Amino acid sequence: MFTRKFAALAATTTLALGFGATPAFGQAFYLQEQSVRGAGRAFSGEAADTGSQSLWWNPAAIGGQTQASGALGVSVILPHGRLVDTGTRIVRPGQLPAAVGGNPVARNPINNGALPSGSVAFPITDRIAVGLAISSPYSFTTDYDAHSWARYSADRTSLRTIDVQPSVGVAVTDNLRIGGALNIEHAKATLSNALPNLSPLLPDGSQQLNGSGWDLGWSAGLQLHNDVATLGLAYKSSIRHKLNGDLAVSGLLGPLAGSNTTLNGVDATFRTPSQIIVAGRYRATSELTLNAQFVRFGWKKFDAIRLGAPVNQALPQNYRNSWSLAGGVDYAVSPALTLRAGVQRALTPTRDGQRDARVPDSNRWNVGVGGSYALSKAFTIDAAANYVDFKKASVDRTTAAFVGTPAQTVILTSGELQKAGAVVLSLGGAVHF
Repeated sequence: MFTRKFAALAATTTLALGFGATPAFGQAFYLQEQSVRGAGRAFSGEAADTGSQSLWWNPAAIGGQTQASGALGVSVILPHGRLVDTGTRIVRPGQLPAAVGGNPVARNPINNGALPSGSVAFPITDRIAVGLAISSPYSFTTDYDAHSWARYSADRTSLRTIDVQPSVGVAVTDNLRIGGALNIEHAKATLSNALPNLSPLLPDGSQQLNGSGWDLGWSAGLQLHNDVATLGLAYKSSIRHKLNGDLAVSGLLGPLAGSNTTLNGVDATFRTPSQIIVAGRYRATSELTLNAQFVRFGWKKFDAIRLGAPVNQALPQNYRNSWSLAGGVDYAVSPALTLRAGVQRALTPTRDGQRDARVPDSNRWNVGVGGSYALSKAFTIDAAANYVDFKKASVDRTTAAFVGTPAQTVILTSGELQKAGAVVLSLGGAVHF
């Protein structure tokens, strides 16, 4: 039992960090690329627009829809940046602080990726429609070099979510649409990091955690509109995720060798943020539509990761609530061609003094351009390109391995996120039938 408990404590650092783990392109580990149309205007006005492409932001978007419709898109995410060691120290028991060693610069640790999304909606009557949106709102992969200075906080991390959102929208009156939805979400995580042996002359050990689970949330919204303007209000609930999996610890030597083991049935629970969304669209002329959107993220829900037996600990995360604000335009060049552009400002929920190598997130600007071309009355091609610029930020959260045991080893992290950004290219199509 001591061996199981000791090995579980070795995992404390990994579990505390692994489920929220990289600068994504919405906020922290949230991905907002759920619509190619929306990407072209930097995700402004989505909760006030209509059709299945806006279902993720507001289920009222399909209320009163009289034709069946669907959309499918993919966003290719090409991030770049580096994490630089600025003096990280390791404190082994009974030893003075020493340089952590390893490669002092981690270049492009965030993997390129492709993020698909799709949606469909069908009218039941001239006022009621049902729809389904499938998305991946929290997904990423980071991969650090095995000899990176950040190896004790992060090695390889992968999080994949699949969100299935069945929705219903109702046109209550000619000017009011309402909607509701369930968010059935599957999460799967794999994460690993190095473990320090007691002697700096020994090679590192390692640990890897795998877990998955299905959980449930909900969305609701309304839209008020007249001939020239639409106001959209929506709420997406936080989802409490419980992942069940296994933990493998290996490579520990000397006095720690007895802790090499595999633990099954390890549970970890955490919460994704709620969202309050306020959006508007205004048709300034027959060709020009102005868009705006504000999102308040309830990241305080991600206050801790709570670990079940045999660890039985709550590990503080201390995220703060944050927001994004976007503005953009749609311009109808012709009945077939619409061009878009927009800009978005978003603040990170991570805090100075508590930011680590798995979450080197920072405030960012997102600039987008795009357009749609109707090949026929039934089929439209959408395309967009975005550039996300991340502000330089400190990576400075103190972590530890073997917490609460005589072998407790502290990592005094001191690093910096530099020259970080991402190009996001999106392509999709929409159909009416």
